[in-house]
Amino acid sequence: MQHMILTEQEHNTFIENHPNGDLLQLSDWATSKELTGWYSKRIAVGNGDEVKGVATLQFKKLPKVKYTLCYISRGFVVDYNDTLAVKALLASAIEEAKKEHAYVIKIDPDIEETDREAFKLLKGLGFIHHGFVDGMSKDAIQPRQTMVTDVSLSDKELLNSFERNNRTRVRRALKTGTVVKKSDREGLKTFHELMKITGERDGFLTRDITYFESMYDALNPNGHMELFLVELHGKEVRENLENDIKKVQKDIKKAEKNKDETKRENLLENLNNRLEKLNQQVEETKYIEEKYPEGAVLSGALYAQSGKKAYYLYGASSNDFRDFLPNHHMQFHMMQYARAHGAESYDFGGVSVSPAKDSEYFGLWQFKSQWGTKVSNKIGEFDFILNRPVYHLLNIAIPAAQKTKIALNRLRKK
Repeated sequence: MQHMILTEQEHNTFIENHPNGDLLQLSDWATSKELTGWYSKRIAVGNGDEVKGVATLQFKKLPKVKYTLCYISRGFVVDYNDTLAVKALLASAIEEAKKEHAYVIKIDPDIEETDREAFKLLKGLGFIHHGFVDGMSKDAIQPRQTMVTDVSLSDKELLNSFERNNRTRVRRALKTGTVVKKSDREGLKTFHELMKITGERDGFLTRDITYFESMYDALNPNGHMELFLVELHGKEVRENLENDIKKVQKDIKKAEKNKDETKRENLLENLNNRLEKLNQQVEETKYIEEKYPEGAVLSGALYAQSGKKAYYLYGASSNDFRDFLPNHHMQFHMMQYARAHGAESYDFGGVSVSPAKDSEYFGLWQFKSQWGTKVSNKIGEFDFILNRPVYHLLNIAIPAAQKTKIALNRLRKK
């Protein structure tokens, strides 16, 4: 097993085609992190011309000292049954990490926690496991648990995999008249405005637009990222609604002829309620048509893909016209797009599995669990220590001192 030098394209192609490959191992992703102070190196090992494993090493310098953190996010990309390849990758990673004065090599492979052989191998090679922590634990860099939907299904099968109420909402969203469009870099301005609105509504801080621009610039050219926006065009929707009104009016005339009084009254009540709602929506679309002649953008999302794996990275939406369910249309459209472009899975990202209803993560779990998703319990985070004194200081001594300080402050307040 020897060290290999690959082009960036060869490196990315191996990751895209490998079952343990992941978006976060692409060199494009590493480039997108340079804005936040990271830099990267690539390594590869193989036999002859056959590549057996690769890794993208990301480094971040600690302030005021020469040491760095070496992080191989969702790596190594290798068959963990191939012990020689794993050992060769680790040896190559150690060599490169030492050149950059790394005090630790941190990995969190995209393999399931049920892979006990991989777990034993990594422990046997000297890695320290951080435990099977909760998916939203602040002690892990990447979420250990994510929610994944199988999108290799037909549209009908995909819809039927959704939770029943969500299935109904998606079907209704597809009929409301919203349009999902793939945008370009200019659309990031609109997306960022939506993100600020979402942050204010849901109570989280939003990133500067340069963060999303950097990510888009690095990942979009090679087809690893797209921006989708959902638009509502008042005139088109109004015309559809007016056609629906005509159909309901015909149904009312039919219902009035029903000889069963009880059945007639129930039918008329439901139909008149439907007619009233449609008329309200017509008035709303007239307002949309007047205020947004070019169409109103209701929501947006950043979608990413690496090989057969698609990812929902960021989503944002307006406070207006939420009855048109733009997010439901957007999610279903992106799943269709993922399948059309060769993806078999669609990852909704991190989640805390089955949290209590009073948990801050319950809403997130509730949203992500309704899309036919299954939990991917990944093997977790491992550390290979290169400089024990520095590692001990940063991971044990300083955190312990901080906890002691917090405890003392609480005692003083009491």
